Amino acid sequence: MKKVSSLLLVAIFAGAITLGSYKLFFEHQNFAIVASDSEAKTFNTNFTPTSPKGAGINEVDFTLAAENTVNAVVHVKNMTLSSGGPTSLRDLFYGQGGSQRAQIGTGSGVIISSDGYIVTNNHVIAGAAKLQVTLNNNRNYDAEVIGSDANTDIALLKIDAEDKLPYLAFGDSDNTKIGEWVLAVGNPFNLTSTVTAGIVSAKARDLNMGRNQSFIQTDAAVNPGNSGGALVNTNGDLVGINTAISSQTGSYVGYSFAVPSNIAKKIVDDILEYGNVKKGYLGISAVNTKSREAFENGINETSGVYVGSVENGLGADEAGIVPGDIIKKVDNIKIRKFPDLTGYLSTKRPGDEVSVTIERDGKNKILPVVLKERKSLTVPVMGLEVKNLTEKERRLFNTQKGVRVVDVPERYKGYGLEGKVIIEIDGEDINTIEDADKLFRRLSGNGRNSITLLDENGERERLIFQ
Repeated sequence: MKKVSSLLLVAIFAGAITLGSYKLFFEHQNFAIVASDSEAKTFNTNFTPTSPKGAGINEVDFTLAAENTVNAVVHVKNMTLSSGGPTSLRDLFYGQGGSQRAQIGTGSGVIISSDGYIVTNNHVIAGAAKLQVTLNNNRNYDAEVIGSDANTDIALLKIDAEDKLPYLAFGDSDNTKIGEWVLAVGNPFNLTSTVTAGIVSAKARDLNMGRNQSFIQTDAAVNPGNSGGALVNTNGDLVGINTAISSQTGSYVGYSFAVPSNIAKKIVDDILEYGNVKKGYLGISAVNTKSREAFENGINETSGVYVGSVENGLGADEAGIVPGDIIKKVDNIKIRKFPDLTGYLSTKRPGDEVSVTIERDGKNKILPVVLKERKSLTVPVMGLEVKNLTEKERRLFNTQKGVRVVDVPERYKGYGLEGKVIIEIDGEDINTIEDADKLFRRLSGNGRNSITLLDENGERERLIFQ
């Protein structure tokens, strides 16, 4: 018993020596230094739940939107006829034209109704002698142009199919958000049913194409042949019609642009209801924020549209908007720059009332404005400002057709155009400023064009421009 007790004491003593040696020679103590500091130290922590798939693109499912879209996007083939050069000495000496050559252009389109209405770009179908549409199931149909609008680059086609067709519903493009995922569906390089993905990079983008347009910018890959195709969100709603790319090579380099669906829908509705496009005008011109005057007066730093002038007799004038006002909001749409304003107003018609929030003398004021049909416009190519004739002017010039020239750019001042009435361009009658806009767009920069005018004595003049 005594021997067992001795062994136990030796064991306890040896254990104590071992533990003490470890504490002394091997274990290093950790010290936490607490200091008094008046500034609290903070750490940014993200409490967003994570997914084993990873955040972002892996959690977005494009398959349903793509599946619903590809069957509603079509291939559009445009055949135009161009005259070739003389093919014989007889043609050369007697001025007879050579044989006509067929040229084929291609693009895309979007079916918007089960009975075969298709929206595409105006430039896809321009000058067509024949249009053919190919569905995703490879069926071909001849297409008819119902109407088009060169200003917004939107056209409406119709095909007669045996069965009801798959189609896309217009979404609300005003609700699209920067950073939102979108799909571009079309037929680039004559390939059918191609789907690319990207995000909305910007809204209300102006490409300075002379159309006061307001585009949705995306980084979804768009190439030649995609024009007229669909831009859809992840729900499969049509939020835009793909129209243009920004590229020095003609192929995609990271920027593509689409006509917002709200604008496209309004154009389609106008064509179906009225046969042409009705546009409601506010009646203001904006100060160019990049001008020297704007820079010197601090206007270039203004968020909103700075009103430079107000057109007499239009909605803004009657509502009391004056030069110097800053338009900050129209209805529920915030206005940061001019394309925000023109883009929203492009969805409106004459007679529509909008609520315009302006800033005047540092205070906000809300004014109801009734949009009106514009009485004058600046025609493309020549830049003449023309207006519809009043009844008094019709009697003065003894004509029931034509538009009056009210302003002339400097380069045409010597032709005596101001104050006269243009009644024909290349033999085609002009009745309204819309007719003038359409016919002036057709003027060739390389050929001869004739303009027929009337002076105040009712005498006709014919000018040839080359």
